[in-house]
Amino acid sequence: MTSFNSYPWKQDPVILQSLRLFKSFKHWTGESLVDLNGTPEEIAEALFNAPFVLVSHGTEANPIFNYGNRTALELWEISWEEFIQTPSSQTAINLQEIGERQQMLDQVRTQGYTKNYRGIRQSRTGKQFLISNVTVWNIIDESAEYCGQGATYKTWEFL
Repeated sequence: MTSFNSYPWKQDPVILQSLRLFKSFKHWTGESLVDLNGTPEEIAEALFNAPFVLVSHGTEANPIFNYGNRTALELWEISWEEFIQTPSSQTAINLQEIGERQQMLDQVRTQGYTKNYRGIRQSRTGKQFLISNVTVWNIIDESAEYCGQGATYKTWEFL
C-alpha cells in the first residue's frame, strides 16, 4: 500500500472540499455520494474512506488535483502530498485520451455534469486501467460559484 497521510480528511481545507464535493454532487445529480447526514467531519471521513474513487481538481489553466480519497490514492499508487500537486491531465495516457477528456470536461463545464464517461488512465508507477461509468460534475462553493470539477466511479479494470 502506498504511504500517505492517513488522515488528510481531518484537515479543515479537506473537510471544506469534501462538503463541496458532497453538496455539488447532490445539486447536479439529485443523488448522494454517501448515505450520511452527519457532521462535516463525519462526511469528510466517510468520503475519504469510501470504496469508490472520488477526486477533484481546481480551476487552474491546467487543473491540479485538490482532493483524492483513499481508494483513488491506492489506485494511482501515489501519496496524498504528491496527488494534490498533480495536474489532472497527467493521468490521461495519450493525446487522444487527453483530447477526449478535455471535450468531456468542457461539456461538464457548460451542462453541470455528465455520467457514463470512460477512459484509460495510468498510475504513478505506469499501470494502465480502464475507468468506466464515471460521473463528472462541477463543484460549486458556498456562494454558488464554480470552483472546479469532481469525478467518481466504482468501476476500473487493469489492462
